[in-house]
Amino acid sequence: MNETGTNHIDVVAALIFQDGRLLVCHRHESSEFPLKWEFPGGKVEPGERCEDALTREIKEELAIEIHDPVKIFSHRHFYPGAFEVSLDFFRVTRFSGSIYNRVFQQICWVAVGELTGFDFLEGDVPLITILAGPEGERLLS
Repeated sequence: MNETGTNHIDVVAALIFQDGRLLVCHRHESSEFPLKWEFPGGKVEPGERCEDALTREIKEELAIEIHDPVKIFSHRHFYPGAFEVSLDFFRVTRFSGSIYNRVFQQICWVAVGELTGFDFLEGDVPLITILAGPEGERLLS
């Protein structure tokens, strides 16, 4: 719990790039926040570094090993009636292995300009807005 009495979760997410496109993931209809789109990642365990959590989560979800993630954006989001999340987003341009979808309804590669056409988790929307605007290029380079 945080100072306001709500549950607090630290979350990491990867913006995985390949051939100028980003990997986006569609949550299952039976999951929390069903059928929302998101960037892959997940919860940071107690005592775990964000980079280690990201590496672990991406390996669990997509069966790849990421290399040299770079934090590009952080913010907090409150899901009313549920919890507050601190989100750290990392740019990933290098990985080894072949991507295999282990947990999502579907995954797909999209151009950055297409992101606003997807129904993303509310916590991801501030980053999507930035990526779609003039600052997006700076964050991604």
